[in-house]
Amino acid sequence: MKDIILHLERDSSRDAVRDFAVSTAETFGAHLTGVSFAFAANIPNYIMPDFPADVLANMLSESEAAARGAISRFESAVKREDLSAEPRLILQSEFGPTRTFAEMARNFDLSIIMQSDDDVGINNDLLIEAALFDSGRPLMVIPYTQRTLLKLDRVVCCWNGSRAAARAINDAMPFLKKANAVELFIIENEKTANEQVLSGAEIGRHLARHDVKVEVETTPAPDIDVADAILSHAADCSASMLVMGGYGHSRLREFVLGGATLGILSTMTVPVFLSH
Repeated sequence: MKDIILHLERDSSRDAVRDFAVSTAETFGAHLTGVSFAFAANIPNYIMPDFPADVLANMLSESEAAARGAISRFESAVKREDLSAEPRLILQSEFGPTRTFAEMARNFDLSIIMQSDDDVGINNDLLIEAALFDSGRPLMVIPYTQRTLLKLDRVVCCWNGSRAAARAINDAMPFLKKANAVELFIIENEKTANEQVLSGAEIGRHLARHDVKVEVETTPAPDIDVADAILSHAADCSASMLVMGGYGHSRLREFVLGGATLGILSTMTVPVFLSH
């Protein structure tokens, strides 16, 4: 984990994601790139030409000022921490921030994005979807309520034997090796009916060969939403991070989040490490 890309928040009240990313980079001795986009918020590119020129110019000017503010705060933070880091201000991008960030993330070990917060009108859902499904790299989503730096006291890995879950655990290995405790959390339902999956024995042996010792926790959940079961368990065991496969389905050649993944990202209370 030597190269991390961070989506900088233009609202200073959401700078906790920056501080979390800084602490993550420090933990791994990684280089941190903070990216800030200037664009007219919530206005699709295809209808921009229909906006009055003076209105659009004012919106772009305000957006650029906010983006530059995020860059300035990032520079101050990384200078204070004496970290290997660089800012990138993107004023124009042909395909907009969503696709541009996902394509940039292909050249990094990990991307970090803050959860959406509908109460204040900040929606990162499309950015998260693009980074997860189109970058080919793992993604860490940070709750908008996050106030602490990276903690690896107890990392809970959601395991159902699927390709996405296996990919997530593999990609998260640098975090698992540094964690004080690692747990495989298995929800017993029709998707995990296989005895080998339920025991967690095979994946547990694999992790042990990487010097990661795991505990296995299995819970029956036939009548409860999977996302609710995961988040409830995370709260009960004081998890400091969740690791899980990111699931989705195609829609007009694009991916949209699956139900459990969307449920987690909507109500998450701890950082979530995702791979697809």
